[in-house]
Amino acid sequence: MVNSINALDWSLVQAFLAVAETGSLSAAARSLNASQPTLGRQIKAMETQLGATLFHRQARGFALTETGAALIAPANAMRDAMMQITLTAAGREARLQGTVRITASIATSLYHLPAIIADIRIREPDIAIELAPSDDSRNLLFREADIAVRMYRPEQLDLVAQHLGDIPLGIFAAKSYVSRHGIPTGPADIMTHEFVGFDTNPAIIDGFRAAGVPVDRDWFKVRCDDNVAYWNLVRGGCGIGFAQMSLGMDDPDMVEIDLGFPLPPLPIWLVAHEAMRQTPRVRRVWDMLAAGLRPLVT
Repeated sequence: MVNSINALDWSLVQAFLAVAETGSLSAAARSLNASQPTLGRQIKAMETQLGATLFHRQARGFALTETGAALIAPANAMRDAMMQITLTAAGREARLQGTVRITASIATSLYHLPAIIADIRIREPDIAIELAPSDDSRNLLFREADIAVRMYRPEQLDLVAQHLGDIPLGIFAAKSYVSRHGIPTGPADIMTHEFVGFDTNPAIIDGFRAAGVPVDRDWFKVRCDDNVAYWNLVRGGCGIGFAQMSLGMDDPDMVEIDLGFPLPPLPIWLVAHEAMRQTPRVRRVWDMLAAGLRPLVT
């Protein structure tokens, strides 16, 4: 058994965790970018080395045995240790060249980052940039991204975060909407106008209620959670909506609306794993991102 444990390499444990988390060889293979037969051989090899059955093979997938379930915690600890080894080694790279992967919201990736990334490429031609637009939280601990642009302060340990400031928000309507419905002059006019709302996100409803306007989801006749699509619905004349002040003020087809109550700003943070933050190329891109995003904030 001792020799078997010493021979148990990370690839087998990685395969075990992937199958345990997804419940099937096919899904695990996709998550690891491997083939299904390879995953099957790795699971069999791990079971042989440990002398234990880790999964019940069922018609609809794989279910953990009692032994397999007991191995999840130590296997996750092994994964965390492997990630820490990778991060520590990467953080000691001294070259100002290589790839830096950035993740940001889809709206930030579309409206703000292209010009900043172009400037980074001009100034640092040896640094390649990968941009991962996503409204999901990417896991910096597992190297899914080197730097994240967040609209909230992260809470995980081992992360370095810098608050760049707050992006002011505004209320806007398309000129096409104003030509049909006019401009509301204050809270008393709100109920006579059309507003574009979110679908499942309660932020706009909560904001209206905080301002003393009791609306619910059904009051918004056009709803969308995707921020880019949301803004284009407003631009298309579907109703009054909310956006970063810079987007609305820079668009000649939009009119700013004053409803007489303030909007909370949108905080913007740069975030990286503390080990990667000290890598020269990551530190350089971090600094250039901060400089490029600061004109947006107050």
